Amino acid sequence: MDGSLNMVGLGLAAIGPGVGIGLIFAAYINGVARQPEARSVLQGIAILGFALAEALFIIAIGLSFAQ
Repeated sequence: MDGSLNMVGLGLAAIGPGVGIGLIFAAYINGVARQPEARSVLQGIAILGFALAEALFIIAIGLSFAQ
């Protein structure tokens, strides 16, 4: 029973980074649409935000299998 509860927790933990990544890239697209000349600056910030949000899910995967 513990293993299946870990996977339920992992599924719930995937919601946060999923929403976060969506918001990051929505803000990036909105920023580039408003200021096309700032694309190179915004792209680096968006990729950094994506990496940090994805790291949360990778940590959640590690914690779900640790017992």
